[in-house]
Amino acid sequence: QVQLVESGGGLVQAGGSLRLSCAASGRTYTMGWFRQTPGKEREFVAAITWSGDRSYYADSVKGRFTISRDNAKKTVYLQMNSLKSEDTAVYYCAADPHYTPTMPSYDYWGQGTQVTVSS
Repeated sequence: QVQLVESGGGLVQAGGSLRLSCAASGRTYTMGWFRQTPGKEREFVAAITWSGDRSYYADSVKGRFTISRDNAKKTVYLQMNSLKSEDTAVYYCAADPHYTPTMPSYDYWGQGTQVTVSS
């Protein structure tokens, strides 16, 4: 069993930046970030393979968000720049997808961290 713990969320003004971190308690393979707002389904944001040779992004964040990982620290990061009010959500880290990394079907999930972007 792998535990995932997110950190780095908070309140930021539109146009600002935040960096989310997700620390894993054990080895993981492909890892992803999803987000969710009340009443909506969990939405794919970004994912990265174990080696970091492939990354995936939702169209809505492409060019603004960057996913990276440090396997020595068992940590994946999500650098979020040029934040918009529509980026406001609870952000979840996930590890080891069952199918394609863009689907919210993973073995492990974190508890989520709130990101609020004020306009």
